[in-house]
Amino acid sequence: MANAKANFNGLKIAALESRRADDMARLITRVGGVAHVSPSMREVPIEPNRGAIDFAYRLMTGQVSVVILMTGVGFRYLLRSVEKHVDRQRFLDSLSDVVTICRGPKPAAALKEVGIKATHRVPEPNTWRELLQTIDSDVAVANQVVGLQEYGITNASLIAGLEARGATVEPVRVYGWEFPEDTNLLEENVLALAAGQRDMLLLTSAHQVVNMLRMAEQLNVVESLRQGLHGTVIASIGPTTTQMLEECEIHVDIEPSHVKMGHLVTEAAQRGVTLVESKQRGFAASPPIANLEHPSNESLFMKACRGEPTERTPVWLMRQAGRYMAEYREVRAKQTFLELCAQPKLCSEVMCTAVDRLGVDAAIIFSDLLPILVPMGFDLEFAKGDGPVIHNPARDLSAVKRVKGLHAPEELDFVYETVRQTRADIPESIPVIGFAGSPFTLASYAIEGGGSKQYVNTKKLMRSKCGGWDLLMEKLSEAITVYLNHQIAAGAQCVQLFDSWAGCLSPHDYTTFVLPWMKQIIAGITPGVPVINFATGNPELLPLMRADRRTVVGVDWRIPLDVAWERIGHDCSVQGNLDPAVLLADPDVIHSAVDELLRSVDGRPGHIFNLGHGVFKETRVEHAIALVEAVKELSQRPSQD
Repeated sequence: MANAKANFNGLKIAALESRRADDMARLITRVGGVAHVSPSMREVPIEPNRGAIDFAYRLMTGQVSVVILMTGVGFRYLLRSVEKHVDRQRFLDSLSDVVTICRGPKPAAALKEVGIKATHRVPEPNTWRELLQTIDSDVAVANQVVGLQEYGITNASLIAGLEARGATVEPVRVYGWEFPEDTNLLEENVLALAAGQRDMLLLTSAHQVVNMLRMAEQLNVVESLRQGLHGTVIASIGPTTTQMLEECEIHVDIEPSHVKMGHLVTEAAQRGVTLVESKQRGFAASPPIANLEHPSNESLFMKACRGEPTERTPVWLMRQAGRYMAEYREVRAKQTFLELCAQPKLCSEVMCTAVDRLGVDAAIIFSDLLPILVPMGFDLEFAKGDGPVIHNPARDLSAVKRVKGLHAPEELDFVYETVRQTRADIPESIPVIGFAGSPFTLASYAIEGGGSKQYVNTKKLMRSKCGGWDLLMEKLSEAITVYLNHQIAAGAQCVQLFDSWAGCLSPHDYTTFVLPWMKQIIAGITPGVPVINFATGNPELLPLMRADRRTVVGVDWRIPLDVAWERIGHDCSVQGNLDPAVLLADPDVIHSAVDELLRSVDGRPGHIFNLGHGVFKETRVEHAIALVEAVKELSQRPSQD
């Protein structure tokens, strides 16, 4: 993507830049965009600032040993606030005697203006995380008083991080952010975004996000703005702005390689047309949703997805309809696996039998990860004894260019009909789960041509500079989004993403090559529908698996569930994670293992009991039933009445 020509090709670009609004408009226009730049905020100094004056006296009397400066403007306002009340030179001399930490080049430049060289400068991308890393490597803050020049909104994470390192933090707020004096342009942009009349939104500050939502609230268009942003390409200048967007549940599509306005505009122009077309195709291809008020939305499973308390822990099993069941083997013996997947009535029959026999709380459709690849141009065969084989793998850019998008989703109508049939055949109280493979796992199959131990061809394309990896992931991500939204429209209450092979990646590689596409998919899935994000093989990836608030993180058996939940965050629902091998043991062993796992999470709301992977074909059906019964028995909670 880095070598693509930068051209917006007439896209309508909204930007909320304030200080450099004219520069932003020129940059957008220069690369072919129609600029709609609306100043969104202005700095308002706090006057009189008693807190800043008190801080100055404490600094000059030796009671502060470390000062953190977050912005250049903030330091200038701080100096302006205190110089009317204390001796300016004495204040600056005292500041030069203590450790100063600047969050990036702008506060360092502001210090230099008054003849002070910063002790430490936080490296890019200049977020609070890099700030804490700088402190960990260079500054001992335990038992020290740390003055923190804030800007706008208090950064609770930074303060908590400093306090966890033993510091006493004295926040010094020197200015706030208000609307510009003339809000006409801002109102115009917010209303246009809410109406879907902007193709892209460029954001250069976390506070722009806050003021945009404040203005939407003032105009009474919050929900329509969120819906409009769902179909707008969002470009964030860097991690701090991205963090604010994600906290506000707004998906970020683009973050430039450097935290600079020029890089933001150029890289947005390089990718903008493709991303806009992708979002528009996704919305156009996604049918209307008809099941939002379905009775199963109040089931134990759906409540747990939402993190709500339940009278007991819901339970279902991955591969709950599979080769371990005689009924499945009887059906499967009469056709190939792909032939079975193409017969919705049989697929529903297989799953309904499993739900009825096991007594589980949810029904995942009977299908496979790979049929989505067939309409995209891949020659897929399930070879006896070898599993899935793709006879035309895509291992270079020219092959990837031949891969088709899912422009005719009706080619997978047998899957959507399976959802409809399953929804019709099972009790209304039981939710239906749709699913798809995650883009990395699908890409690996498409590149390797089948199963792999080392993923040599996948990692080779992933690290090449030819653009093939990004293009393939883009096509797969768009297809997965459309595919899942069609399943939801057909009657699925929840969807699950399976990343069976992600465990071969380090956290760095996952973050670099996979996470942006996962975020794009999850952001594109019908709002309000829970998404279970399940990857196997590397517990270090777990903190990266959570996305927006409706995301449930699936956990495999390689880590204790309580430890996993701590890493993920207790505000996120989780699914898992009994070792499927436990089902090969006697029922009393299964009962004990279930009890141990349930005790480890202590009844915390938001837990869905499942295996850490699919049911083994060697499992006895009676043992799977024993597991479900044990969960129901051992997870009962007292009535809330």
